[in-house]
Amino acid sequence: MATSPPRPGAAVRDWAPDVAAGLCVLAIGLAEIAVVHRPLRTFAPGESPRTSDVLVVLAFALACGLSRRAPSVALALVWGTGVVQVLTGSPLLTVQLTALVVAFGCARWGSPATVAVSGLSIPLACVLLMIAIREGSFEFFEGVILLPELIDSASRLSDRLLLGAAILGAFMLTVPWLAGLLLRAVDRARRSEMDRALADERAEQAREIAALQERQTRLAHDVHDVVGHSLAVILAQAESAQFLEDPEELKRTLATIASSARTSLRDVRGVLSGEADPTHDLVDLLDGVRAAGRDVVVEEHGQPRPLPPDLRVVAHRVIQEMLTNAVKHGDPGGTISVERHWPTGSGAQHLVIRAANPPGAGGGDESGRGIDGMRRRLESVGGHLEVTTGPDGRFVVTAWVPVRAGAGE
Repeated sequence: MATSPPRPGAAVRDWAPDVAAGLCVLAIGLAEIAVVHRPLRTFAPGESPRTSDVLVVLAFALACGLSRRAPSVALALVWGTGVVQVLTGSPLLTVQLTALVVAFGCARWGSPATVAVSGLSIPLACVLLMIAIREGSFEFFEGVILLPELIDSASRLSDRLLLGAAILGAFMLTVPWLAGLLLRAVDRARRSEMDRALADERAEQAREIAALQERQTRLAHDVHDVVGHSLAVILAQAESAQFLEDPEELKRTLATIASSARTSLRDVRGVLSGEADPTHDLVDLLDGVRAAGRDVVVEEHGQPRPLPPDLRVVAHRVIQEMLTNAVKHGDPGGTISVERHWPTGSGAQHLVIRAANPPGAGGGDESGRGIDGMRRRLESVGGHLEVTTGPDGRFVVTAWVPVRAGAGE
């Protein structure tokens, strides 16, 4: 599916907070260099702040601006700047406290590798801080009241103070880093919940589509059964009518054809409207086959019992398709036998329906749509179908329709 192109101002609005944060850090850093500390220092005429100090401010401003979009780059900038400061003895700047923002960004938006590296960077950053304190690089803090005296005193104390400073630095870096991890976990849990909701919605849509396809398939099978049976009966009656010489008998045959067509039309309308209940048509079904000149023998074994509506429909459609298959493929002069064996006793039982037609020129529709439709119908209610050829060459179709305990009671 094609996606619409991004709106022209979307990228600008998306980057606006990051650019604003970077510019804010840049302004604070340049003010620290050019305004806050310059009056407290002695500059030669025309002297400007050192280029290294400006580069430190630029690096941390850029790192702050990239902490959300490219946290790995921001982390590299912070580390590169810090290492260069330690190696060159450059002074610390208050603007470097924005490393806390970078720590948060790495944990919140960084890749798993960036999160791991940023976490390992915290103790290493504390080591660099201890080195910077020991070297006494506090040139830009000289304007703060009493701070030079405190730093001078601290430099004469034992390493416990350095250790305390390292612990404080670790705490200051760890808090935003852990906050970033927490928000990252919350965001991931929210996205996971949204993904589950979307998956559930898609699964529900898939179930609805599957149910619709199943209804369409069932409707197609119903129409096939009704129309196929009616056309087979009408065709058999029409073929026999051409050999009739008695006008009265011919009229009766044509009337039977018309009646079969009307019944078929009524059944199709019922199937399409979903109001068809074919169970009361079983006698008409058998009479229609007999009217087509086919001999049908029905045998009942056991005590018939009422079936639930869905099983009644399945049983009727199965018999209808069995008779259609026999009319189409069996010997016109042979006898079609239909047997229904009702279960006895309690427990899970089956109604066994067996139809056999004498062998004809076409045999049986063993691999056709009718057999497949019967098999699908039976499997949908827990039954099954078997197609065999008897020793005498008769084509036999046997269906097992489950009879639920207590059905119809």
